[in-house]
Amino acid sequence: MQVVDVTPRVWDRILSVRDGMACACCGRFSPGERAALDLYGPVARRDLGAVTLAQIGQSLDGRVATASGDARDVSGPEGLAHLHRLRALVEGVVIGVRTALHDQPRLTVRLCSGANPARIVIDPRGRLPDDALVLAADGARRIVVTGTDRPRAPGIEILRLPAPDGRLDPAQILEGLRGMGLGSLLIEGGGLTITGFLEAGLLDRLQVSVAPLIIGAGPQGLTSLSPVERLKDALRPQMRVFGMGTDIVFDCALGDRASHATLPLHDAAPLAQVTAAN
Repeated sequence: MQVVDVTPRVWDRILSVRDGMACACCGRFSPGERAALDLYGPVARRDLGAVTLAQIGQSLDGRVATASGDARDVSGPEGLAHLHRLRALVEGVVIGVRTALHDQPRLTVRLCSGANPARIVIDPRGRLPDDALVLAADGARRIVVTGTDRPRAPGIEILRLPAPDGRLDPAQILEGLRGMGLGSLLIEGGGLTITGFLEAGLLDRLQVSVAPLIIGAGPQGLTSLSPVERLKDALRPQMRVFGMGTDIVFDCALGDRASHATLPLHDAAPLAQVTAAN
């Protein structure tokens, strides 16, 4: 396990990687700083094209909240800072409407330096009120993905898609957001939203942050809509493990693009070669 130390100088380097001004492989850094570059560098890179990442924080027993819905302190302080860093490295953050209504998240970058990403809510039936915190006007783009004709307040963009049975197709959502000029995306929650993108094969990378507490009951993190019956059929991604204060981050690569992103930029073979070899 690599223990991460996000110092100001290494975070500046990571932001420069995001802006295409530096790489994550060169330079002299401490072991903890190098672990930070290994964790965040693949997310920050833009030379491999648009990346779709999901992150979920949970307890040791796989819960994301208590039975009453309290999810505020599932992740420790470094786990929360990690989430904010991921927000700073992507162009848009996506959540489902139930998360927006219940948790009232702001989806802003507050625990590190960096710009606020676009905030995107998947709201098939138009339930989210315009005064929700996630739709507050602060200069960042605000987008509602919906299947209804409900009008929105000025400044809120609408991506209207077919919603048979009140459901939106993850592939159409992703295609529509890319058509709106959004490249790298973070699917932040909730668990059903993340699972939908995972089972549709649309995630390049999945990060599961585990905090050292046992809740005992409550909603689970990833709940498959089509669970496997045999372990040999289970998804087994390439995985790296990082220590973040009290939390442990399992970083899972779900395809060639994600695997290639962990290779040193100046030594990496073209993505086409990696794909052809698999």
